Amino acid sequence: MNLLELLTEPLSYEFMLRALATTAIASVVCGVLSCWLVLIGWSLMGDAVSHSVLPGIVIAHILGLPLAIGAAVFGFLAVGLIGLVRSTSRVKEDAAIGTVFTTLFALGLVLVSVTPSQTDLNHVLFGNLLGVSRSDLVGVLVLGVAVLAVLVLKRRDLTLYAFDPGHAHTIGLSPAFLGGLLLGLLALTAVVALQAVGVVLVVAMLVIPGATAYLLTDRFSSMLVIAPALALLCGVLGVYGSYYLDTSTGPMVVLAQGALFALVYLFSPRRGLIGTRLSARRRRRRLAARPA
Repeated sequence: MNLLELLTEPLSYEFMLRALATTAIASVVCGVLSCWLVLIGWSLMGDAVSHSVLPGIVIAHILGLPLAIGAAVFGFLAVGLIGLVRSTSRVKEDAAIGTVFTTLFALGLVLVSVTPSQTDLNHVLFGNLLGVSRSDLVGVLVLGVAVLAVLVLKRRDLTLYAFDPGHAHTIGLSPAFLGGLLLGLLALTAVVALQAVGVVLVVAMLVIPGATAYLLTDRFSSMLVIAPALALLCGVLGVYGSYYLDTSTGPMVVLAQGALFALVYLFSPRRGLIGTRLSARRRRRRLAARPA
């Protein structure tokens, strides 16, 4: 089998086309948002929101509603509860996040356990890319485009909020509003990524692309291009890899992202563990070779 056949064979199946389209949308949206999450230090918040939507998914399934609706409701609920606990008690943010998301996640697991015949736990937790329907794809597309449009339109304000909330307030912006907007977009993005990798692995798509781009550039504008591009590449590689290796698709996408992060972490010429040492060694050799 030549390279062209390797690339085109999966595309002959409609379920693979839907899987690739869903992965592409989720990868790009998560890649863009991950830049702000990494910059602000909200990786744990991404983990919290992604796990907290589980009971919403199960309840929506029981009621016969679109799963995205239940996930979005509980995503916003988690964000609200975390803010409420943090602002009305002595509990710090990390403790509030841990308390809320573990409680909601446990509630979801309990609901799954009492409706075993109606809810496939593995699909909810780890995604079911190959089972994405046309209606699921349309829902992912609508939410993904909406989130991406807001991020692009508000990118300057959100970037200023991430770097200097005090200055944002000084020039008339509301840090509370911008923070709430970012959390709301996080909840919707988690819903988008659920179709691809499930509840457990959403946090990887929300963190790894931004972390990888952060090791490659000092410019935030460049991060906003590099992160979604790398996420999209890993998404396609993960889907193709799962097809030919006959493995679970969502975890393969995340595994590809993790492998790329490891390569950048080790060999990035500017910040890589090995790459910086090699670059420094080459510079020393060039200096030593110069005539006195």
